[in-house]
Amino acid sequence: MDHSNTYMTKAELARRHIQSMILNGTVGPGDRITTREVSTALGISETPIREAIRSLASEGWLDIQNHVGAVVQGLRTEQIKEISALRGLVCGLAIELGARNFDADRLDRIDRNIEAYAEALQRKDYELVAEKNYEFHELLCDSPQSPWCRRLIENMHGQMSAQRHGIPPQHHRLGDALEEHKRVRDMLRAGDFAGAADMVKKHEKNTGEFLIKMISGMPVQAKQR
Repeated sequence: MDHSNTYMTKAELARRHIQSMILNGTVGPGDRITTREVSTALGISETPIREAIRSLASEGWLDIQNHVGAVVQGLRTEQIKEISALRGLVCGLAIELGARNFDADRLDRIDRNIEAYAEALQRKDYELVAEKNYEFHELLCDSPQSPWCRRLIENMHGQMSAQRHGIPPQHHRLGDALEEHKRVRDMLRAGDFAGAADMVKKHEKNTGEFLIKMISGMPVQAKQR
């Protein structure tokens, strides 16, 4: 997402920088995140970076270990099942609470999002695909009736990212996800908000199951990086 027009504190800047490092595969589970490296990269003091690290640790992105510091935290299969179920429930609730907001303008934005996703997938521009995927879920959750749903989805952003686990983008699964997005959109256009909410739950469940399958099939040395 483009946040260039949004004012960010130094702590938020550091937070997003660390998240980006995790999501693009620069660092993976077990790798250290040092305040010095982030400070050098961003040109800011280490104090707001420590604040960002504490925040990310509270959300499960990092694990602060004695005598080691902050390391990237991986997810166990049980956690992936829980997070995928939570994402589905939260996003489904947001759809039902914010049903009145799916007007012609919102639906047109969803259409454009899906078209952009499809074009990026065809070009194998997986970075843009990831951006459009996040934007899609934001369009579902961003309403005056569901501010906490959106906040929770944002906090879980990246928890289900394959790149976070050192897994390269899987074209076939991304194509399946696109079709699931289309089914959600079609139900919203038909005014079937309960059906759309149920489809989102299935979508997140499918994503979680795919990620578990990929992680389970990775060699031990790959998991340890």
